[in-house]
Amino acid sequence: MTDRLGAVLAGAVPRVCAAAVALVAVDGSVAAAAATGELVRYADAEGTLAAERPPAGHDSIFDLASISKLFTTAVLLSLAEEGAIGLDEPVAAWIPGHDPRVTPRRLLTHTAGLPPTRRIDLELPGADASERMEAMLRTPITHPVGGPYLYSDVGLVIAGRVAELAGGAPLDALVRARVTDVLGLPDTGYRPAAPSRVAAAGALSRVAATEWKPERPGPGCVRGEVHDETAYALGGVAGHAGLFATAGDLLAFGEALRLAAIGQGDAVLRPESVAEMLRDQGAEGAAFRHGLGVRIGDPAIVGPLSGAFGHSGFTGTSLVVDPARGLTVVLLTNAVHPVRGRDGIRELRHAVAGEALRLRELQPLT
Repeated sequence: MTDRLGAVLAGAVPRVCAAAVALVAVDGSVAAAAATGELVRYADAEGTLAAERPPAGHDSIFDLASISKLFTTAVLLSLAEEGAIGLDEPVAAWIPGHDPRVTPRRLLTHTAGLPPTRRIDLELPGADASERMEAMLRTPITHPVGGPYLYSDVGLVIAGRVAELAGGAPLDALVRARVTDVLGLPDTGYRPAAPSRVAAAGALSRVAATEWKPERPGPGCVRGEVHDETAYALGGVAGHAGLFATAGDLLAFGEALRLAAIGQGDAVLRPESVAEMLRDQGAEGAAFRHGLGVRIGDPAIVGPLSGAFGHSGFTGTSLVVDPARGLTVVLLTNAVHPVRGRDGIRELRHAVAGEALRLRELQPLT
């Protein structure tokens, strides 16, 4: 089984990405696993081969990019379960002066009328992370509140800050206490290049490189620091991006959501919370149905797994969960190494999803 998945990845490496790891679980058991490529292949934007090119393995750590949004969502929903926030309360309850029409639900469905991005690093080049966050929180509404759908990293930055204010702790601590520690995910966290993480687990040596960014401390391509410029400007921890993880850790997170979706688990969230998470929230104008923080039937990532939910990441990552078929599918790549804009990641995601469906069809539903 693993040979076929490995062949799918080998067909894309290094053309689409320098490194790739994929896992497919059927009814909670790993049915296929594959890892191929090099964690660091290039030394610069011109494609010069690096002097040292460590191989990718099943324990390799990748920048999850926007898959981080699912962890922020899980934190917010856990706070809602405790009554610390209301999904339909104005975020002005935690951020005084904010537009009263904006609620956590609208932030999580990208219907808050906020712009897609804001390069706060370029706007405030001399500011620190806290000053930049304050500016992000004051981002003006530029589109209709309530819809249509407009994907907004700014909205999830604000959602992450709401979680911090309601939860009484920094976002990384909330993710650790409410998600990663609960599920036992030792390799999931922010800032793997931080001295504490490197010393504790040798994390940096297992991290896949991303883009060549001459403005960042070098040498070489970014490695162990978040690729996303806004998250980096905010100190490496933000609601929309910043998390790193192994495929195994991300699979365990996806499995926790899958089990809760079928009423068989509540490790992170109660089944009723996951049911609301996976309910079509009616975000008009999207190319898929949108739940709370998750995309349902997103054609860019689900391939033949119609009805599956999950999220993708700009670095070339994806998590797809199909409760009806009992499937959880993880693909981690560094498709932005050494530069962004490489072709083929959508096709690779579809091919991995297609292999997952084939594996499902080989086994009777349990």
